[in-house]
Amino acid sequence: MSKKSAGAFIGGMLLGGTIGTIIGILIAPRTGRETRQLLKKSADALPELAEDLSTTVQLQADRLSGSALRRWDATLNRLRDAIAAGIEASVEESEEIDRSKSDLATDSPSSVSNHQL
Repeated sequence: MSKKSAGAFIGGMLLGGTIGTIIGILIAPRTGRETRQLLKKSADALPELAEDLSTTVQLQADRLSGSALRRWDATLNRLRDAIAAGIEASVEESEEIDRSKSDLATDSPSSVSNHQL
């Protein structure tokens, strides 16, 4: 399960639990007075539940953000390494071409004929 779906799962569990509690209270065989008292207590607990849910969501968001930043940094480092390797290979290839040109110039027909004389 990914971290994103884990956060959604936790949020769904909290919401489902709240809805289930409310439905259970309304269906329970209690007197109207008892049910109202229970609903008042539940309503008083809702701000705390909302705060807990908000904290959970914020923690998940922070965790995902940190993970995304670490992945981005790793990608940037690999990209920098690849660019550096490409530049190094390009410089080496350029030096090899220059050496080949230099070798061809020293082995030109005029040089060969001068050496044979």
